[in-house]
Amino acid sequence: MASPAASSASSRTVPARPNLAFRQLRGRLSPGEFAAAVRRSAREIGEQVSCDARYVGRVESGEIRCPNYAYERVFRHMFPGLTLPDMGFAPREAVRGRGARTAAVSAAPLATDPDHRDTRIQICEESDVLRRAFITGGPAAALGFAALHPIEAAAAAASAHVPGPRTPPAGRPGAAEAAAVEEAVRHIRLLDDRHGAEGIYRRATQPLRAAYELLDAGVQRRSVSDRLHAGAGELAITVGWLAHDSGRFGDARSHYAEALATARVCGDAALEAHAFCNTAFLARDAGRPREAVRAAQAAQQAAKQLASPRLLSLLALREAGGWAGLADRSGCEQALARAERLFAGGPRDDDPEWMTFYGEAELAGLEAQCWSALGDAGRAVEHARRAVALQDSHFARNIALFTAELAGDLANSGEPEEAAAAGVRVLALLEEVRSARIRTMLDGTARTLQAHPGGDTVAGFLARHAASAASAGGTPGPDSAG
Repeated sequence: MASPAASSASSRTVPARPNLAFRQLRGRLSPGEFAAAVRRSAREIGEQVSCDARYVGRVESGEIRCPNYAYERVFRHMFPGLTLPDMGFAPREAVRGRGARTAAVSAAPLATDPDHRDTRIQICEESDVLRRAFITGGPAAALGFAALHPIEAAAAAASAHVPGPRTPPAGRPGAAEAAAVEEAVRHIRLLDDRHGAEGIYRRATQPLRAAYELLDAGVQRRSVSDRLHAGAGELAITVGWLAHDSGRFGDARSHYAEALATARVCGDAALEAHAFCNTAFLARDAGRPREAVRAAQAAQQAAKQLASPRLLSLLALREAGGWAGLADRSGCEQALARAERLFAGGPRDDDPEWMTFYGEAELAGLEAQCWSALGDAGRAVEHARRAVALQDSHFARNIALFTAELAGDLANSGEPEEAAAAGVRVLALLEEVRSARIRTMLDGTARTLQAHPGGDTVAGFLARHAASAASAGGTPGPDSAG
């Protein structure tokens, strides 16, 4: 006969335990007031969460045993120095991936066993050490991540050499290595949001190679294997995006294909949807709109089993971009309407972590690009203005992107002076953000304005653009191998 624990594990249910630590953090605030404080804190760091009193109640009742990554960042911002366990949450590895419920059921009795408790503490400490070794010796050292982490920077400065990611002494990677890969993805995305892809793409390929070397080393535990596959696949997509944004379409296509193969190998629908999503975006930018439509539709098929209306909304926008490239106004309008309807469903706890950028500004910006491709400059300008106005300052690259989109749309709609003013703002942003894609958009605006007689603003923009283009002469443009 199966033991009670085994029976519980097989039913994949875990009894909810009230989260008293989180209730203490709420203090004298009502659930509604605390939810409002969470939303304010999210806006401060550029996150998108839809916290309400019901969500707070679910956390305090123990129904939500571990928040998603967006909520985790907000809670850490609200309560500096506290970890998830400090806030009463279960470790993420206990509630994510295959076998997570089983791990959570078996974890409870360990707390009453001193030997097991010490083992768990030792594993956690080892995980932190190995994660720092990966971050400082691998992707962080290569990309300058240590500057974002004073403790890690001090550790790196104290040692002449910090080893890069490698298989642990036991011979097989474990949860620590999986966590390190996941952390590398987050740091690369953070740098991209703030500074753009150029300058970090080549160096980002180093942790990608290391991640796949970890997979090749072999993993015994299925839960760790799933995390490593998912992490390596997300890292391949992230590096592919850096190539895409840098104009290296051939490299981007290769990385996205690698991520898609990884998703198929481990049966990860979320990773497959993400890989097809980016493939659709790349195909649109590379001038293959029909492929963009097919890839976006494949992504939507993969995402059907995921409870994320926002993901389906973004994928509908990818499809709309393909239809716009085919000059199919009807197909584009239908996809845009579907994207707006799904977006109105609001964020969910099950939204993928990588979608934190997708808010009202991104929706408006992608709609502007569709209308621009269809030749409707007036509607393109309307949506581009909205995108610029709504974009959070946390996403510096996107501010430059949507302002460049606005400049181009204004130039095409016969507003040269306002277009030039927007172009000047983009040039100022490009001193901090490096993106070949944005520079290419600005080049198109400059060519359009050269054909229009303008005043001092236009002349000033064209002069500054020419000087900027000359100083960035080594920047690669979009290649034809995408």
